Amino acid sequence: MSNNNLYEFFRGNWQLDDEFLLDDTNQRISYAEADFQSAIVAGALSALGLKPGDRVSVQAAKSTEYLWLYFGCLRGGFIFHPLNPAYTASELDYFFHNAAPSVVIYDADRSDTADAARKTGVSQLFTMQPDGSGTFREMRAEQTPLTRIEMVHENDPAVLLYSSGTTGKPKGIPLSHKNIGTNALILGRTWEFTKNDVLLHALPMFHAHGLFISLGCVLTTGSRMIYQSSFNPDAVLNKLGDSTVMMGVPTFYTRLLDHGKIDRQACAHMRLFVSGSAPLRTDTFNDFERQTGHAIVERYGMSETIIQTTNPIQGARKAGTVGLPLEGVNVRVVDEKDHPVPVNEIGDIQSKSDSTFLEYWRNPAKTAEDFTADGFLRTGDQGFIDDDGYLTIVGREKDLIISGGLNVYPAEVEQVINDLTGVEESAVVGVPHADFGEGVVAVIVARRGQQIDGTQVIDSCKAKLANYKVPKYVAVVDALPRNSMGKVQKNALRENYQTVLQ
Repeated sequence: MSNNNLYEFFRGNWQLDDEFLLDDTNQRISYAEADFQSAIVAGALSALGLKPGDRVSVQAAKSTEYLWLYFGCLRGGFIFHPLNPAYTASELDYFFHNAAPSVVIYDADRSDTADAARKTGVSQLFTMQPDGSGTFREMRAEQTPLTRIEMVHENDPAVLLYSSGTTGKPKGIPLSHKNIGTNALILGRTWEFTKNDVLLHALPMFHAHGLFISLGCVLTTGSRMIYQSSFNPDAVLNKLGDSTVMMGVPTFYTRLLDHGKIDRQACAHMRLFVSGSAPLRTDTFNDFERQTGHAIVERYGMSETIIQTTNPIQGARKAGTVGLPLEGVNVRVVDEKDHPVPVNEIGDIQSKSDSTFLEYWRNPAKTAEDFTADGFLRTGDQGFIDDDGYLTIVGREKDLIISGGLNVYPAEVEQVINDLTGVEESAVVGVPHADFGEGVVAVIVARRGQQIDGTQVIDSCKAKLANYKVPKYVAVVDALPRNSMGKVQKNALRENYQTVLQ
């Protein structure tokens, strides 16, 4: 019987004596060391009593220790559950209740994370500092390595991510060993990765972009990466000469352009720049190509599907489009009855592939709602396919805001604002932002006789929400625009406030 474990699949592409990564301290780490560390982590989690399928929730900064934890969970068949370090205690409460982790690993400075975990019955808590130190490293150092790689079914969950709908209630998205492995293999092939490539990895690890998309291309080809703890324009420019590929969100590229030192000479060793997780503005695409000679490859994906389409390596890279479907991915644009629409006609985007998740975590009703009878996922995005087969995204059916590559769901922010004293109602929209792609704007109607202070609204949101969800602009109005059915016209709000963050 073959082992469908994702770690087994990755490991089969490595030469253990080869270099795997260079970290922020200029330490060079081999694939053999990564393999050994994964065994130590898997052994430690097993010693805690975890069984395959148990969840390990992690809210910690990016580090090599974070990477070993991911590998160790895969190796042992445990489900890795990454959480944004910016999440507040009130946000974590739902995640811990829903995911029901056996272990929570967190930054020691975040005592609220530990409190939220304890309230949901998690007793096994360990710390992990930004440099990787902490009680988890101390505990695992005393354990016996788990040398075997756990046997799993290809559809067993490997990673549990969360996304939200317009109600703001998070939905668990279990991605299987097969989902992640299939997409990584095809992406590496599509983007022409070889073991001679060096990926400049400056993305966060709690997000699919850093955890699956960029990292997967390295792990399926046995190539190398420069593993930076965060994105810093100076640090990136310093390492471009040693790299061949960089993947980022649009914010990375706008900040590099604003830095003023990105040019053809700085990028002479690079073969590929990729952008995703948020719309890439056409002016950014054009400015970057003019200054560097490189046309950024824009692609399209989501947590539920990983990557679905990409502009090609060989062929036209069309500004404003997200390219062609990947090998094995079926993308269609349909009307409200799920019937395909003609070329160049806008409709709802649906997709189907081996990298698409099978069902929401403990939510069969939502699974039934979001999948069609013939197995296509309703993405919630709208767009059209042109004469050449390229997909263009024109909007989001559910008014999702993507700020700096991270999802912001208006209803979640609205709920916080509506609970404030003096607020009658609110509507939250995303408008263009030169740095983050989109920024959050809150439009508020005050209760009769009440005054609303925009600064206080922002401060209150900061206490309840991760920073990227906090409004960057607050407007107070007499009434929200509505259609004949009484529904708030968010398209009108976006139009009215589209320049306030410019």
